Amino acid sequence: MNAEALYEVYAIRYAHHDRKASENFIGGDAHDLLQPLDFYVWAIVGPGGPFIVDTGFDEAMAGKRQRQIVKPVGNGLKAIGIDPDQVENVIVTHLHYDHAGNYGLFPRARYHLQDLEMAYATGRCMAHGHLRLPFEAEDVVAMVRKVFAGRVRFHDGAGEIAPGITLHRLGGHSRGLQCVRVQTRRGPVVLASDAAHLYEHVEEGRVFPIVYHVGDVLEGYEALKKLAHSPAHVIPGHDPKVLARYPAAKSGLENWIVRLDADPKR
Repeated sequence: MNAEALYEVYAIRYAHHDRKASENFIGGDAHDLLQPLDFYVWAIVGPGGPFIVDTGFDEAMAGKRQRQIVKPVGNGLKAIGIDPDQVENVIVTHLHYDHAGNYGLFPRARYHLQDLEMAYATGRCMAHGHLRLPFEAEDVVAMVRKVFAGRVRFHDGAGEIAPGITLHRLGGHSRGLQCVRVQTRRGPVVLASDAAHLYEHVEEGRVFPIVYHVGDVLEGYEALKKLAHSPAHVIPGHDPKVLARYPAAKSGLENWIVRLDADPKR
C-alpha cells in the first residue's frame, strides 16, 4: 500500500433514541436498564476524498420513527469542512431508513451499493412486513432513480473503491449489508455499520432483533475481527460509547463528532 493512502475518519452523531436494553437483543436482556442508540454517518478524508458513509435521515423521518435529531447530517459535515454539494462518493452500507435517507443531500455524488442489497430491497422479501419494517419505500425509490441517472456503482462482495478503502459484504442484519475498511495512521479501522450495532453485540456474540439471517450476523462478527487491526479498531454503528472512547474532531465538537483514526482514550 502507498504510504500516502492513509485517511482521517470521523464519526458524526446526528440522532438519538432512548430505549431499554431489552430492545437491543434477540431474547431481550436480563437488565431492565436504559441502553440508548446513537445514529451516525461517517466521513473518510484523504486522497481522492472525502468519502461519506451513509446518509442518515431528516427531521420528517425522525418524527415518523420517533427518533430525535441531534444536529442535521449536513451541519455535521460542514463542521469538519465538508460541503455536501461537492461530495463525489457516498458509500451506502445498506438501505435501511437510518442509513439511506437525506437522498437529496449529495447532488453530485456517485453511490456505492451492494448488488444484493438492491435486489433485497426491491424483491419478494419486501412483501413481508417484518423484513420491510426498517426500509422506507421513498428511500429505495430514490436509489432506483439514481441507478437510472447513472449515479450508482454496484459491488458484488469485497472490492476496493480507492487506495486504502475497501468494501466487504457481510449480510445478516440486511441481506446486502457491507462494512468499510479504511487504512489510517493507527492501522485498518473497520466501520461496521449495522454488522454490529453495539460493542456488546460483537464482544458477547449477541444479535440485534432486526435481522435477515442470524447465522450471517454471527459470522460477520468474526469477519469484522479479521478485517480490523485489533478489536479496538472495529467501530459499531449505533453505540454511544464511540463518542466517549474517541477524541473530538476539534474543540467545540465534543459529543458530536469524533476522530476514529486517533487512538482511543482508553
